[in-house]
Amino acid sequence: MRRDVLELRQFYASALGRPAREMITRKVVEAWGDAHGLDVLGLGYATPFLGHLHGTARRVAAAMPAQQGVEVWSPGGGNLATLAHEDALPFPNALFDRILAVHALEESPDPLALLREVWRVLAPSGRVVVAVAARNGMWANAEATPFGHGRPYSRRQLAELLREAELEPSGYTRALYVPPAAWMAGWAEGFEQAGSRLWPQVAGVVLMEAVKQTFAIKAKAVRVRARRPLPGLAPQPVARAGRSNGAG
Repeated sequence: MRRDVLELRQFYASALGRPAREMITRKVVEAWGDAHGLDVLGLGYATPFLGHLHGTARRVAAAMPAQQGVEVWSPGGGNLATLAHEDALPFPNALFDRILAVHALEESPDPLALLREVWRVLAPSGRVVVAVAARNGMWANAEATPFGHGRPYSRRQLAELLREAELEPSGYTRALYVPPAAWMAGWAEGFEQAGSRLWPQVAGVVLMEAVKQTFAIKAKAVRVRARRPLPGLAPQPVARAGRSNGAG
C-alpha cells in the first residue's frame, strides 16, 4: 500500500525531510545539470527534487500513482502534475529525455511493469534516474519516513530489475548517510561528507541511472537449399497385343 501524498508532502516539509530533499536533489543535479532544453518527467513523488529544473528544461511534468494521490504542483504557475496508472502512463511514446523516479518502485505492485512504461515514454538514448531505499541502510527500517515502507533494494537487485525492463544501468551513487532522527538533521551535511568516504554501505538511498538503448534489427542472409522438381515421366505408348489368325 502506497503512502498518501499528504504524508509525503508533510515529511519533506519536516526537519528531517528538508535535508533529505537537499541531499537527493544534489545527486540529481550532479547527474543532469539543469537539463537545459530537455523534456523531464518526475514519477512517483519526485516533485521535491525537480523545482530547480523549471525555467531551464523545455518541459517538466509530474505523474503520481493513483493509489498515492496527486497534489497541485506549479513551480512557475499552472498545474504540472497529473494522476496516473503506473502501468499505463498518459503520455505518448518516446516523449521524455529524462525521467526521475522517487518513491515509485518500493511500493509498486508491479515494479517491472512500471519500468517498462518508463522505457516506453523515454526517448531513444534517454536517461532515467531511479532512487530507492537501500536494503542495508538505516532508512529502510525507519517507518516514520517514506523510505521505511515497501520493498528496499540492493544495488545489484536494482540493476537486474532495470535490465529486465531493457534499461541499461550506466552509473550509481548513494545519499542520506545521516541517521533518520529529526534531532540529528542539523548534522546532515557532515554525515554526507564523511559517510560517502568512510561508510558507503550505510547510505539510506541508492540512486541508479540507466539508459534506454534501441537496436536496429538488421536482416541476415539465410542460405536456403533450392528444391529441384523431379522430372516428370514422359508418357509412353501402350503396347497392344497382336491378333493371331488361327488356321481353319
